[in-house]
Amino acid sequence: MLPSPASTSPPANTAIRRLRGDLSPAEFAAAVRRAAREIGEQVSCDARYIGRLESGEIRCPNYAYERVFRHMFPGLTPADLGFAPRQAVRGRRTAAPPAAPLDPTYEESDVQRRAFMTGGPAAFATALLPLPRTGTPTRAGAADVAAVHEAVRQIRLHDDRHGGDGLYCQATSALRGAYHLLDSTTHSPATATGLASGAGELAISVGWLAHDSGRLPEARSHYAEALATARMAEDPALEVHAFCNTSFLARDAGRHREAVRAAQAAQLLARDLGSARLLSLLALREAGGLAGLGERRRCELALARADSLYELGPHDADPCWMSFFGEAEVAGLEAQAWAALGRPARAARAARHAVRLQDPHFVRNLALYQAELALNLHRAGSRAEAATVAGSARRLLPSVRSARVHTMLTSL
Repeated sequence: MLPSPASTSPPANTAIRRLRGDLSPAEFAAAVRRAAREIGEQVSCDARYIGRLESGEIRCPNYAYERVFRHMFPGLTPADLGFAPRQAVRGRRTAAPPAAPLDPTYEESDVQRRAFMTGGPAAFATALLPLPRTGTPTRAGAADVAAVHEAVRQIRLHDDRHGGDGLYCQATSALRGAYHLLDSTTHSPATATGLASGAGELAISVGWLAHDSGRLPEARSHYAEALATARMAEDPALEVHAFCNTSFLARDAGRHREAVRAAQAAQLLARDLGSARLLSLLALREAGGLAGLGERRRCELALARADSLYELGPHDADPCWMSFFGEAEVAGLEAQAWAALGRPARAARAARHAVRLQDPHFVRNLALYQAELALNLHRAGSRAEAATVAGSARRLLPSVRSARVHTMLTSL
Protein backbone atom coordinates (compact mmCIF):
# COMPACT_ATOMS: atom_id res chain seq x y z
CA MET A 1 0.00 0.00 0.00
CA LEU A 2 1.27 3.48 -0.80
CA PRO A 3 2.14 5.61 2.23
CA SER A 4 -0.30 8.33 3.15
CA PRO A 5 0.71 11.75 1.83
CA ALA A 6 0.12 13.10 5.33
CA SER A 7 2.92 10.90 6.69
CA THR A 8 5.72 12.21 4.46
CA SER A 9 6.32 15.30 2.38
CA PRO A 10 7.00 14.60 -1.30
CA PRO A 11 10.40 15.74 -2.58
CA ALA A 12 10.43 18.96 -4.58
CA ASN A 13 10.81 18.63 -8.34
CA THR A 14 14.02 20.60 -8.89
CA ALA A 15 14.26 19.47 -12.52
CA ILE A 16 11.08 21.27 -13.55
CA ARG A 17 12.16 24.31 -11.56
CA ARG A 18 15.47 24.42 -13.49
CA LEU A 19 13.66 24.04 -16.80
CA ARG A 20 11.37 26.94 -15.94
CA GLY A 21 14.44 29.15 -15.71
CA ASP A 22 13.72 32.88 -15.49
CA LEU A 23 10.06 32.51 -16.49
CA SER A 24 7.44 33.15 -13.84
CA PRO A 25 5.07 30.24 -13.06
CA ALA A 26 2.34 32.01 -15.06
CA GLU A 27 4.68 32.55 -18.05
CA PHE A 28 5.82 28.93 -17.93
CA ALA A 29 2.18 27.77 -17.77
CA ALA A 30 1.44 29.86 -20.87
CA ALA A 31 4.37 28.18 -22.63
CA VAL A 32 2.94 24.77 -21.69
CA ARG A 33 -0.46 25.69 -23.13
CA ARG A 34 1.17 26.93 -26.36
CA ALA A 35 3.15 23.69 -26.69
CA ALA A 36 -0.03 21.68 -26.11
CA ARG A 37 -1.79 23.48 -28.94
CA GLU A 38 1.15 22.75 -31.24
CA ILE A 39 0.54 19.02 -30.90
CA GLY A 40 -3.25 19.13 -30.71
CA GLU A 41 -3.56 18.65 -26.94
CA GLN A 42 -5.75 20.69 -24.59
CA VAL A 43 -4.49 21.23 -21.05
CA SER A 44 -5.71 23.66 -18.40
CA CYS A 45 -2.27 24.64 -17.13
CA ASP A 46 -1.87 27.65 -14.87
CA ALA A 47 0.58 28.99 -12.29
CA ARG A 48 -0.98 26.86 -9.53
CA TYR A 49 -0.42 23.70 -11.55
CA ILE A 50 3.24 24.62 -12.08
CA GLY A 51 3.58 25.22 -8.35
CA ARG A 52 2.15 21.78 -7.62
CA LEU A 53 4.60 20.23 -10.07
CA GLU A 54 7.59 21.98 -8.53
CA SER A 55 6.53 21.19 -4.97
CA GLY A 56 6.30 17.50 -5.82
CA GLU A 57 2.59 17.33 -5.05
CA ILE A 58 2.06 16.09 -8.61
CA ARG A 59 4.59 13.31 -8.83
CA CYS A 60 3.61 12.19 -12.31
CA PRO A 61 1.40 14.18 -14.71
CA ASN A 62 -1.31 12.58 -16.80
CA TYR A 63 -0.69 11.32 -20.33
CA ALA A 64 -1.65 14.60 -22.03
CA TYR A 65 0.83 16.62 -19.96
CA GLU A 66 3.49 13.96 -20.45
CA ARG A 67 3.14 14.31 -24.24
CA VAL A 68 3.34 18.09 -23.96
CA PHE A 69 6.50 18.01 -21.84
CA ARG A 70 8.14 15.53 -24.22
CA HIS A 71 7.33 17.98 -27.03
CA MET A 72 8.77 20.92 -25.08
CA PHE A 73 11.92 19.10 -23.99
CA PRO A 74 12.77 16.51 -26.67
CA GLY A 75 15.28 13.92 -25.58
CA LEU A 76 14.41 14.13 -21.89
CA THR A 77 12.72 11.18 -20.25
CA PRO A 78 10.03 11.53 -17.55
CA ALA A 79 12.74 10.72 -15.00
CA ASP A 80 14.89 13.55 -16.40
CA LEU A 81 11.90 15.84 -15.84
CA GLY A 82 11.79 14.81 -12.18
CA PHE A 83 8.67 12.62 -12.46
CA ALA A 84 8.14 9.37 -10.59
CA PRO A 85 7.32 6.16 -12.48
CA ARG A 86 3.62 6.03 -13.29
CA GLN A 87 3.22 2.58 -11.72
CA ALA A 88 4.51 3.87 -8.40
CA VAL A 89 2.21 6.87 -8.37
CA ARG A 90 -0.92 5.11 -9.59
CA GLY A 91 -0.37 1.96 -7.53
CA ARG A 92 -0.50 -0.37 -10.56
CA ARG A 93 1.19 -3.73 -10.76
CA THR A 94 4.40 -3.50 -12.77
CA ALA A 95 3.43 -6.58 -14.75
CA ALA A 96 0.24 -4.97 -16.01
CA PRO A 97 0.21 -3.29 -19.41
CA PRO A 98 0.04 0.52 -19.52
CA ALA A 99 -3.43 1.90 -19.10
CA ALA A 100 -5.25 3.00 -22.23
CA PRO A 101 -5.75 6.74 -22.60
CA LEU A 102 -9.47 6.24 -21.92
CA ASP A 103 -8.61 5.64 -18.27
CA PRO A 104 -9.20 8.97 -16.47
CA THR A 105 -5.81 9.71 -14.91
CA TYR A 106 -6.10 13.01 -13.10
CA GLU A 107 -3.27 14.83 -11.34
CA GLU A 108 -4.98 14.89 -7.95
CA SER A 109 -3.21 14.16 -4.72
CA ASP A 110 -3.09 10.53 -3.64
CA VAL A 111 -5.74 11.22 -0.97
CA GLN A 112 -8.18 12.62 -3.54
CA ARG A 113 -7.36 9.91 -6.07
CA ARG A 114 -8.10 7.13 -3.59
CA ALA A 115 -11.29 8.88 -2.47
CA PHE A 116 -12.55 8.96 -6.03
CA MET A 117 -11.51 5.43 -6.96
CA THR A 118 -12.85 3.77 -3.82
CA GLY A 119 -15.84 5.95 -2.94
CA GLY A 120 -17.00 7.21 -6.31
CA PRO A 121 -17.87 10.79 -7.20
CA ALA A 122 -19.48 11.53 -3.84
CA ALA A 123 -16.37 10.73 -1.80
CA PHE A 124 -14.20 12.45 -4.40
CA ALA A 125 -16.12 15.73 -4.19
CA THR A 126 -16.20 15.63 -0.40
CA ALA A 127 -12.42 15.23 -0.34
CA LEU A 128 -11.99 18.34 -2.45
CA LEU A 129 -13.10 21.02 -0.03
CA PRO A 130 -14.89 19.93 3.16
CA LEU A 131 -17.44 22.33 4.61
CA PRO A 132 -15.70 24.25 7.42
CA ARG A 133 -16.96 23.83 10.95
CA THR A 134 -19.22 26.59 12.21
CA GLY A 135 -18.04 28.80 15.04
CA THR A 136 -15.74 31.76 15.48
CA PRO A 137 -14.50 32.95 12.07
CA THR A 138 -10.81 32.32 11.45
CA ARG A 139 -8.37 33.94 9.07
CA ALA A 140 -8.15 32.60 5.52
CA GLY A 141 -5.00 32.71 3.45
CA ALA A 142 -3.30 31.58 0.27
CA ALA A 143 -3.77 27.89 1.07
CA ASP A 144 -7.54 28.37 1.28
CA VAL A 145 -7.58 30.20 -2.05
CA ALA A 146 -5.60 27.35 -3.60
CA ALA A 147 -8.03 24.78 -2.16
CA VAL A 148 -11.05 26.52 -3.70
CA HIS A 149 -9.45 26.79 -7.12
CA GLU A 150 -8.28 23.19 -6.91
CA ALA A 151 -11.85 22.08 -6.21
CA VAL A 152 -12.93 23.85 -9.40
CA ARG A 153 -10.20 22.15 -11.43
CA GLN A 154 -10.89 18.68 -10.13
CA ILE A 155 -14.64 18.93 -10.72
CA ARG A 156 -14.06 20.07 -14.29
CA LEU A 157 -11.62 17.25 -14.97
CA HIS A 158 -14.14 14.65 -13.84
CA ASP A 159 -17.09 16.30 -15.59
CA ASP A 160 -15.20 16.65 -18.89
CA ARG A 161 -14.71 12.90 -19.04
CA HIS A 162 -18.08 11.57 -17.93
CA GLY A 163 -20.70 14.14 -16.93
CA GLY A 164 -22.26 15.66 -13.86
CA ASP A 165 -24.60 12.98 -12.51
CA GLY A 166 -23.59 11.67 -9.09
CA LEU A 167 -21.26 14.58 -8.33
CA TYR A 168 -23.66 17.50 -7.92
CA CYS A 169 -24.96 17.05 -4.37
CA GLN A 170 -21.51 16.66 -2.85
CA ALA A 171 -20.02 19.47 -4.94
CA THR A 172 -22.59 21.83 -3.40
CA SER A 173 -20.94 21.12 -0.05
CA ALA A 174 -17.62 22.30 -1.46
CA LEU A 175 -19.40 25.40 -2.74
CA ARG A 176 -20.81 26.17 0.71
CA GLY A 177 -17.31 25.78 2.09
CA ALA A 178 -15.95 28.27 -0.42
CA TYR A 179 -18.56 30.89 0.45
CA HIS A 180 -17.95 30.27 4.15
CA LEU A 181 -14.31 31.19 3.58
CA LEU A 182 -15.32 34.28 1.63
CA ASP A 183 -18.06 35.54 3.96
CA SER A 184 -17.16 34.28 7.44
CA THR A 185 -13.40 34.61 7.77
CA THR A 186 -10.97 37.48 8.00
CA HIS A 187 -8.51 37.85 5.15
CA SER A 188 -6.33 40.25 3.22
CA PRO A 189 -7.62 42.08 0.12
CA ALA A 190 -5.56 39.77 -2.11
CA THR A 191 -7.05 36.70 -0.42
CA ALA A 192 -10.54 38.18 -0.75
CA THR A 193 -10.01 38.62 -4.49
CA GLY A 194 -8.77 35.05 -4.89
CA LEU A 195 -11.62 33.63 -2.81
CA ALA A 196 -14.24 35.59 -4.73
CA SER A 197 -12.84 34.42 -8.07
CA GLY A 198 -12.64 30.82 -6.88
CA ALA A 199 -16.07 30.79 -5.25
CA GLY A 200 -17.64 32.29 -8.38
CA GLU A 201 -15.99 29.74 -10.65
CA LEU A 202 -17.01 26.97 -8.26
CA ALA A 203 -20.62 28.22 -8.36
CA ILE A 204 -20.48 28.01 -12.17
CA SER A 205 -19.01 24.50 -12.03
CA VAL A 206 -21.69 23.34 -9.59
CA GLY A 207 -24.32 25.04 -11.75
CA TRP A 208 -23.08 23.13 -14.75
CA LEU A 209 -23.24 19.85 -12.82
CA ALA A 210 -26.87 20.69 -12.03
CA HIS A 211 -27.56 21.56 -15.68
CA ASP A 212 -25.97 18.36 -17.00
CA SER A 213 -27.87 16.23 -14.49
CA GLY A 214 -31.25 17.79 -15.33
CA ARG A 215 -31.60 20.12 -12.33
CA LEU A 216 -32.29 23.27 -14.35
CA PRO A 217 -33.77 25.50 -11.57
CA GLU A 218 -30.79 24.73 -9.34
CA ALA A 219 -28.41 25.50 -12.19
CA ARG A 220 -30.06 28.88 -12.74
CA SER A 221 -29.69 29.70 -9.04
CA HIS A 222 -25.98 28.82 -9.02
CA TYR A 223 -25.30 30.90 -12.13
CA ALA A 224 -27.10 33.86 -10.56
CA GLU A 225 -24.93 33.41 -7.47
CA ALA A 226 -21.80 33.44 -9.62
CA LEU A 227 -22.99 36.52 -11.47
CA ALA A 228 -23.61 38.38 -8.22
CA THR A 229 -20.18 37.38 -6.93
CA ALA A 230 -18.54 38.58 -10.15
CA ARG A 231 -20.23 41.98 -9.96
CA MET A 232 -19.40 42.52 -6.30
CA ALA A 233 -15.77 41.55 -6.99
CA GLU A 234 -15.67 43.65 -10.19
CA ASP A 235 -14.39 40.59 -12.09
CA PRO A 236 -15.43 40.89 -15.76
CA ALA A 237 -13.90 37.53 -16.76
CA LEU A 238 -16.00 35.72 -14.16
CA GLU A 239 -19.06 37.72 -15.21
CA VAL A 240 -18.55 36.66 -18.83
CA HIS A 241 -18.32 33.01 -17.79
CA ALA A 242 -21.51 33.26 -15.75
CA PHE A 243 -23.40 34.92 -18.63
CA CYS A 244 -22.08 32.30 -21.07
CA ASN A 245 -23.43 29.42 -18.99
CA THR A 246 -26.66 31.27 -18.28
CA SER A 247 -27.22 31.58 -22.03
CA PHE A 248 -26.65 27.86 -22.58
CA LEU A 249 -29.00 26.96 -19.75
CA ALA A 250 -31.71 29.35 -20.98
CA ARG A 251 -31.58 27.80 -24.44
CA ASP A 252 -31.97 24.29 -23.03
CA ALA A 253 -34.86 25.49 -20.84
CA GLY A 254 -36.67 27.05 -23.82
CA ARG A 255 -36.06 30.65 -22.69
CA HIS A 256 -34.58 31.67 -26.03
CA ARG A 257 -34.78 35.46 -25.63
CA GLU A 258 -32.97 35.17 -22.32
CA ALA A 259 -30.34 33.03 -24.05
CA VAL A 260 -29.77 35.75 -26.65
CA ARG A 261 -29.65 38.57 -24.09
CA ALA A 262 -27.18 36.71 -21.84
CA ALA A 263 -24.90 35.89 -24.79
CA GLN A 264 -24.97 39.49 -26.01
CA ALA A 265 -24.19 40.82 -22.52
CA ALA A 266 -21.25 38.44 -22.31
CA GLN A 267 -19.94 39.59 -25.69
CA LEU A 268 -19.97 43.24 -24.59
CA LEU A 269 -17.92 42.36 -21.51
CA ALA A 270 -15.55 40.04 -23.40
CA ARG A 271 -14.47 42.57 -26.03
CA ASP A 272 -11.60 43.78 -23.85
CA LEU A 273 -10.43 40.35 -22.66
CA GLY A 274 -8.35 39.59 -25.76
CA SER A 275 -9.72 36.14 -26.60
CA ALA A 276 -11.18 35.58 -30.07
CA ARG A 277 -12.04 32.00 -29.15
CA LEU A 278 -14.11 33.24 -26.20
CA LEU A 279 -16.00 35.61 -28.51
CA SER A 280 -16.51 32.70 -30.91
CA LEU A 281 -18.13 30.60 -28.18
CA LEU A 282 -20.35 33.50 -27.14
CA ALA A 283 -21.45 34.02 -30.75
CA LEU A 284 -22.45 30.36 -30.84
CA ARG A 285 -24.42 30.80 -27.64
CA GLU A 286 -26.23 33.72 -29.27
CA ALA A 287 -26.86 31.64 -32.39
CA GLY A 288 -28.44 28.90 -30.27
CA GLY A 289 -30.91 31.35 -28.79
CA LEU A 290 -31.69 32.91 -32.17
CA ALA A 291 -32.30 29.48 -33.67
CA GLY A 292 -34.81 28.75 -30.92
CA LEU A 293 -36.62 31.96 -31.84
CA GLY A 294 -36.68 30.96 -35.52
CA GLU A 295 -34.50 33.96 -36.44
CA ARG A 296 -32.79 32.18 -39.34
CA ARG A 297 -30.93 35.11 -40.90
CA ARG A 298 -29.62 36.48 -37.60
CA CYS A 299 -28.65 32.96 -36.55
CA GLU A 300 -26.69 32.42 -39.76
CA LEU A 301 -24.86 35.71 -39.23
CA ALA A 302 -23.95 34.70 -35.67
CA LEU A 303 -22.70 31.30 -36.89
CA ALA A 304 -20.57 32.98 -39.55
CA ARG A 305 -19.16 35.38 -36.97
CA ALA A 306 -18.35 32.47 -34.67
CA ASP A 307 -16.46 30.66 -37.45
CA SER A 308 -14.46 33.78 -38.35
CA LEU A 309 -13.50 34.41 -34.75
CA TYR A 310 -12.55 30.77 -34.20
CA GLU A 311 -10.25 30.86 -37.24
CA LEU A 312 -8.25 33.69 -35.63
CA GLY A 313 -6.74 30.94 -33.52
CA PRO A 314 -5.93 30.38 -29.84
CA HIS A 315 -4.36 32.99 -27.59
CA ASP A 316 -2.81 33.08 -24.15
CA ALA A 317 -5.82 35.15 -23.07
CA ASP A 318 -8.17 32.21 -23.69
CA PRO A 319 -9.72 31.25 -20.31
CA CYS A 320 -8.67 27.92 -18.84
CA TRP A 321 -12.32 26.87 -18.48
CA MET A 322 -12.61 26.87 -22.29
CA SER A 323 -10.41 23.78 -22.65
CA PHE A 324 -13.50 21.91 -23.97
CA PHE A 325 -13.92 24.36 -26.85
CA GLY A 326 -12.36 22.82 -29.94
CA GLU A 327 -13.47 22.11 -33.49
CA ALA A 328 -15.73 19.28 -32.34
CA GLU A 329 -17.61 21.59 -29.97
CA VAL A 330 -17.98 24.24 -32.68
CA ALA A 331 -19.48 21.66 -35.02
CA GLY A 332 -21.73 20.28 -32.27
CA LEU A 333 -23.15 23.70 -31.40
CA GLU A 334 -23.70 24.45 -35.09
CA ALA A 335 -25.57 21.16 -35.41
CA GLN A 336 -27.85 22.14 -32.54
CA ALA A 337 -28.58 25.51 -34.16
CA TRP A 338 -29.42 23.98 -37.55
CA ALA A 339 -31.63 21.39 -35.87
CA ALA A 340 -33.55 24.13 -34.03
CA LEU A 341 -34.03 25.94 -37.35
CA GLY A 342 -35.64 22.82 -38.83
CA ARG A 343 -32.70 21.93 -41.10
CA PRO A 344 -32.02 18.28 -40.10
CA ALA A 345 -29.84 17.41 -43.11
CA ARG A 346 -27.59 20.40 -42.47
CA ALA A 347 -27.58 19.57 -38.76
CA ALA A 348 -26.62 15.96 -39.49
CA ARG A 349 -23.61 17.09 -41.55
CA ALA A 350 -22.38 19.26 -38.69
CA ALA A 351 -23.02 16.55 -36.10
CA ARG A 352 -21.17 13.99 -38.21
CA HIS A 353 -18.21 16.39 -38.30
CA ALA A 354 -18.37 16.73 -34.51
CA VAL A 355 -18.35 12.95 -34.03
CA ARG A 356 -15.36 12.59 -36.34
CA LEU A 357 -13.36 15.30 -34.54
CA GLN A 358 -14.23 14.48 -30.93
CA ASP A 359 -11.44 13.05 -28.79
CA PRO A 360 -12.75 9.60 -27.75
CA HIS A 361 -11.39 10.15 -24.21
CA PHE A 362 -14.29 12.54 -23.58
CA VAL A 363 -17.02 9.94 -23.58
CA ARG A 364 -19.90 12.21 -22.58
CA ASN A 365 -19.40 14.59 -25.52
CA LEU A 366 -18.87 11.74 -27.98
CA ALA A 367 -22.17 10.17 -26.89
CA LEU A 368 -23.85 13.58 -27.11
CA TYR A 369 -22.70 14.21 -30.67
CA GLN A 370 -23.67 10.69 -31.74
CA ALA A 371 -27.11 11.17 -30.21
CA GLU A 372 -27.52 14.48 -32.06
CA LEU A 373 -26.39 12.84 -35.30
CA ALA A 374 -28.87 9.99 -34.84
CA LEU A 375 -31.77 12.36 -34.12
CA ASN A 376 -31.04 14.51 -37.16
CA LEU A 377 -30.55 11.52 -39.45
CA HIS A 378 -33.92 10.22 -38.28
CA ARG A 379 -35.59 13.57 -38.93
CA ALA A 380 -33.95 13.76 -42.37
CA GLY A 381 -35.36 10.36 -43.28
CA SER A 382 -32.16 8.27 -42.95
CA ARG A 383 -33.67 5.98 -40.36
CA ALA A 384 -31.48 2.91 -40.86
CA GLU A 385 -28.30 4.94 -40.40
CA ALA A 386 -29.91 6.74 -37.47
CA ALA A 387 -30.52 3.39 -35.76
CA THR A 388 -26.89 2.35 -36.31
CA VAL A 389 -25.53 5.60 -34.87
CA ALA A 390 -27.95 5.45 -31.93
CA GLY A 391 -26.68 1.95 -31.18
CA SER A 392 -23.11 3.26 -31.07
CA ALA A 393 -24.11 6.02 -28.69
CA ARG A 394 -26.06 3.61 -26.49
CA ARG A 395 -22.96 1.45 -26.06
CA LEU A 396 -21.19 4.44 -24.50
CA LEU A 397 -23.88 5.05 -21.90
CA PRO A 398 -22.39 2.89 -19.11
CA SER A 399 -19.47 5.33 -19.03
CA VAL A 400 -21.64 8.46 -19.20
CA ARG A 401 -23.17 10.21 -16.20
CA SER A 402 -25.24 12.87 -17.92
CA ALA A 403 -29.02 13.10 -17.74
CA ARG A 404 -28.99 15.33 -20.83
CA VAL A 405 -27.44 12.62 -22.98
CA HIS A 406 -29.57 9.84 -21.53
CA THR A 407 -32.72 11.88 -22.16
CA MET A 408 -31.73 12.58 -25.74
CA LEU A 409 -31.12 8.89 -26.45
CA THR A 410 -34.35 7.88 -24.72
CA SER A 411 -36.27 10.19 -27.06
CA LEU A 412 -35.07 8.05 -29.96
